Amino acid sequence: MGLFFLVFAGTRVNFCARPNMQHFPWKAVIDAAPVIGHGDDMLKISDITYSIAGRTLVENASVTIPTGHKVGLVGRNGSGKTTLFKIIRGEMVLDTGVVNIPQGWKIGGVSQEVPGNEVSLINTVLRADTEREALLAEAETATDPNRIAEVQTRLSDIDAWSAEARAASILKGLGFTHEEQLQPCSAFSGGWRMRVALAAVLFSEPDLLLLDEPTNYLDLEGALWLEAYLVKYPHTVLIVSHDRELLNRSVGGILHLEDKGLIYYTGTYDMFAKQRAQKRALMASAAKKQDAKREHLQAFVDRFKAKASKAKQAQSRVKALEKMETIRAPEDAARTVFTFPKPEELSPPIIATEGAAVGYDETIILRDLNLRIDQDDRIALLGRNGEGKSTLSKMLSDRLAVAHGKMITSNKLRIGFFAQHQVDELYVDETPLDHLIRERAHEGQAKLRARLAGFGLGADQADTEVGRLSGGQKARLSLLLATLPAPHLLILDEPTNHLDIESREALVEALTAYTGAVILVSHDMHLLSMVADRLWLVKDGHVTPYEDDLLAYRKMLLTPDRPKSEKPKPAPKVQKATREQITALRSEVKKGEERVNKINAMRDKLAKKLADPVLYEDGKAGELATWNAKYAEVMTALERAEAIWMQSLEKLEKAQKS
Repeated sequence: MGLFFLVFAGTRVNFCARPNMQHFPWKAVIDAAPVIGHGDDMLKISDITYSIAGRTLVENASVTIPTGHKVGLVGRNGSGKTTLFKIIRGEMVLDTGVVNIPQGWKIGGVSQEVPGNEVSLINTVLRADTEREALLAEAETATDPNRIAEVQTRLSDIDAWSAEARAASILKGLGFTHEEQLQPCSAFSGGWRMRVALAAVLFSEPDLLLLDEPTNYLDLEGALWLEAYLVKYPHTVLIVSHDRELLNRSVGGILHLEDKGLIYYTGTYDMFAKQRAQKRALMASAAKKQDAKREHLQAFVDRFKAKASKAKQAQSRVKALEKMETIRAPEDAARTVFTFPKPEELSPPIIATEGAAVGYDETIILRDLNLRIDQDDRIALLGRNGEGKSTLSKMLSDRLAVAHGKMITSNKLRIGFFAQHQVDELYVDETPLDHLIRERAHEGQAKLRARLAGFGLGADQADTEVGRLSGGQKARLSLLLATLPAPHLLILDEPTNHLDIESREALVEALTAYTGAVILVSHDMHLLSMVADRLWLVKDGHVTPYEDDLLAYRKMLLTPDRPKSEKPKPAPKVQKATREQITALRSEVKKGEERVNKINAMRDKLAKKLADPVLYEDGKAGELATWNAKYAEVMTALERAEAIWMQSLEKLEKAQKS
C-alpha cells in the first residue's frame, strides 16, 4: 500500500506495503520509468496537454513554480487538479508538452492511508526517512573503520539523532498524544491513519511536497497546526485546497486551473479573487466595446458596399472586420446554490439541559451540562480532538441518551444531522433521485428533481449512480437528506469536506438565510467566522461559553503548552485610565482612521489604473506586473493599518470602561 512517492535523480521510487518485511514497513521499488524532464532549479510545466476518455483536462498549459514557493492549486471540482498532481509525478503519459523537475529532487505526497499493521505510529513516521533507516541499519553491521566513520558523519549531517523528537512533534501537531504515538497503526481507523501518512511525508521533507486536500481528515486544531507548519516548510509546496483560511495564511501564490489552462497569481487567495474579478470585468468590458465597434463597421459596410463612391472605404472596413481578433467575454459558470427549507417557529428554548451528563456505557464524557438552545442560535463547538464535541452532537440530536440529569426538547422539534461518515453510508448503486424517492415517495419526480437542483445536483447527476458521483456531489446529497424534513435544528459535523470554495460560500449564504438553529463542528475557520455568533468550548468534561473570538482561540491553540512546573503569572491590576490617557488614545484612534482612509484612497487610484485596458495590451506585461506589485503592497499596508486602528479602538474602549 503506497504511502508517498519520491523521485530521485531520474528514477521514480514507489513505496508500497510489504507485510513480510521486518525492518521497513515499505520497500523502495525502483521503477524503470524516467522522470519526464529535468529543470534547472524550479518546477516548469511547458505546453502540456492531457486527455482522458475523449475529454481534454489540460490543453497547452504552461507555468513555472519558483523553488521554495508555497502555492495553492485551485479550481472547481472535476477540473483536473488531482490529475495534474499525477502528471507532475510522472504517472500519466502526456499528449504533448513536458514537465521539468530539478535534478535529484524528491517528490512527496500522501496517496493513501498507512497500512493497519503492528508498527507503532512513531516508528512508521521515522521509517519514512529511508536514508536514515538504511544508515542506522548499516551502522549496526559495518566493520570497516572508514565506512563506519562515513556513516556516522552522514548521520550527523542529516541530524539523525533529533529525528525522533521531530517526528513526535509532527504527530502531536496532528492530534496524537505521546501514548498514542507508541500504539500500533492497527489501533486506529482509516481517517487517523491518513494523519499518520501525512505526518510521515512531512517528516521526510521532500523537495516538492504535493498535498491534495490534507485538511479533509483533520480537525480544526490539526488544520491550524498544518497552516503554521507549511509557512515554515523549507521546500516547495503545491497544495490542492478549498480551505480559504489556509490559502490566505500558508501560501504566497495561487495556481488557477480553469478552462483547461493554468494561470499563476502572486499573493493569497483573497488577492487572487480580487485580481481575477478585475480581470474578468476588464475582459467583459473589452468584449462589449469590440461588439459595438464591430456593429458600427458592419453597419457602414452594409450601407455603402453598393455605392461606387464609398466602395474603397467599405472594403477597408471589411478587411478591418476580418483582421479583428475576437475578444470573448468570460462565461460565468452556473452559480452554486443550497436551498434549505424553512421550518415553522417554535417557542424558545427548543433544547434545554439541566445538570445533564452523557457518555458511553459506564464512562461519562461530559457532565454538569446546563445548556440552552434557541431557534435563532448559531453555535460553533470548539475543543481539541477527543474532548467530546461529537458526543455532545450525538446527545443533542438524540442519538445518545442522557446518562444523568435532564434534557428537555420542544415537542415538535425536528433535527437534521450531517456527519462525514454519512456520505460514506449512501447507497452507491442507487441514484440521488432514488434516495429522495425512498424518503418522499408521495412527492412527484418533478418536485424531487427540483429539490436536487436546489442543492446543485442537475438532471445528469440526479440520474447518476452515487458510486460515480464526486465527493462534493455526495456531500450535497447528504446535506439535502439532512435538511429534507425542514429541521428546526441543524447539526453539521465537518460539512465542507469535499466542497469547493464556491460551494462553501453558497453554504455560508444558505446557513445565514436559514431560520433554524445551527450547531457547527468544522476545521473551516472561514465558515465558522461567517456563520457562528456563539462559541461553546468543550474541554475537561464540561461545555462552557467561550467569551473571546476565533482569532484568540486560534492563537491559544498555536501557543505551546506551558510547562506544568511553571506557575502562571498573576494578572496585573487594572488601573483606571486618566483623562490625559483617554485623550491620547482618542488621538491615536483618529490618526489610525486617517491612515486607513489615505491608504484606501491609494488603493482606489491603483485599482483605477489596473482597470485601464491599455495595460493589458501586448508589450505591457512588465508595466502590468509593476502595478500589480504596487497594488499588493498597498493591500498589505492597508491590512496592517486596519489592524493597528482596531487595536487603538479596543484600547480606547477598555480605557473608557475602566
